[in-house]
Amino acid sequence: MSRLSRGLLPLAVAVLPVLALPAAPATAASYGTPTITLSAGYLSGAVGATGDPTVTVTVAQSGAAASALTVAASASSRGSVARPGDVSVAGTTGTRTLVVASQGVGYTDLTIKVTGLGGKSATKTLHYAASPAVQHAAASRYLTGSSDASAAVDAGGGYILVADDESNVLRLYDRNASGGPVRTWDFSGALGVSKEIDIEAATRVGDTVYWTGSLGNNKDGAVKRDRQTVFTTTVTGSGADTQLSPAGSYRGLRDDLIAWDHANGDRYGFAAGAADGQAPKQIDGFNVEGLEFAPGSTTTAYVGFRAPLTPAVTGGRALLVPVTNFSSLPGGSAHAAFGAPVELDLGGLSVRDLRRNALGQYLIVAGSWAADDNSDPYALYRWDGQPGSRPVKVLDLPTSDAGGWEAVADLPDLTAPGARVQLITDDGSADLYGDGTAAKDLTHAEWKKSRTTWFALN
Repeated sequence: MSRLSRGLLPLAVAVLPVLALPAAPATAASYGTPTITLSAGYLSGAVGATGDPTVTVTVAQSGAAASALTVAASASSRGSVARPGDVSVAGTTGTRTLVVASQGVGYTDLTIKVTGLGGKSATKTLHYAASPAVQHAAASRYLTGSSDASAAVDAGGGYILVADDESNVLRLYDRNASGGPVRTWDFSGALGVSKEIDIEAATRVGDTVYWTGSLGNNKDGAVKRDRQTVFTTTVTGSGADTQLSPAGSYRGLRDDLIAWDHANGDRYGFAAGAADGQAPKQIDGFNVEGLEFAPGSTTTAYVGFRAPLTPAVTGGRALLVPVTNFSSLPGGSAHAAFGAPVELDLGGLSVRDLRRNALGQYLIVAGSWAADDNSDPYALYRWDGQPGSRPVKVLDLPTSDAGGWEAVADLPDLTAPGARVQLITDDGSADLYGDGTAAKDLTHAEWKKSRTTWFALN
């Protein structure tokens, strides 16, 4: 019998609201193990440096935003070189930038740790090397990947093309930043060479860069044909977008110079200096390290000699030999033709590089003919390019730091107030990290480096 049939009132049923329960908090199991990668496993720096090379750190963790991850150094194998607190990591995204402020010279392994959510972490080891402090540290930068910079030209937009006298690789660098090359080229195959050209000088005219080997024997006095190579590259683009392609080459300039000197009474002793068994870096040796076109010319180039001096005695003069058809040699069939030699008083020093600007002003990097680059005198001289004019010393270069001053990429107006020039060192023979290893023999390219420094000219 129903409630109604029994005279009872209907039963009211209350409808209660349904409350949403809070989500359960995520647990450690919800997050994956963080990942960490380094753009390079090896890094170099210098004590007291400005703008040292950096490493890019990439981190991620499944289930977590990149901004929730922290990255720091957690350990160092040698705190006298760099401590964990000397490692700085910038950025909050998945890609961050790491730099080390070194405390002392040597090597250390730094443990780089990423810590994610849920207390999970991962590590990578960064193998770090620090070189000594240098003079003019604030005006210096380091070009890594090679320690033997030997010639350079301007690529525009703050970039330079740099050659290496221990390989045939040409490198494009940001001249205002420390670090590795933006791009590299090796045209050995196109040039038909299998050994080092010993590139020691370069100059640029329009979109053509002229490069020359030293033309001399190797350090043991052996005649090596590949070192007799002069070649050209064609430039397209500029700045970071610069591209090079091989053009022409010529291997007869050494023989042409020796024949020319012999026809003129062996005045400079080229045949004797270049003879098999003769080391090139002697006061009466045979070694080219400068190349630049003569005033107002794109065909006649001065070939500058590191050795010999003339006469080949202490206090002798530096030698330039004009090649009047230089621009037509690479890829051509003619032999070199020569003008009257130019002898310059550089205070007993020889030519280590030579550069002309659009105003017809020249700057000569002068240094010793000898092989002990890290201690002998260096100086800068200005010159007007005229054979009868005497160069004027601008300044003496510092020699207490590792490396020999080797190259100048471009030249500002030497009379402009505040004019500065950037010079590049060859550090190949230097013991950069205090373990007795020459930089050229280091096992990791990131530890090899040359130094650039800006100098005021007036």
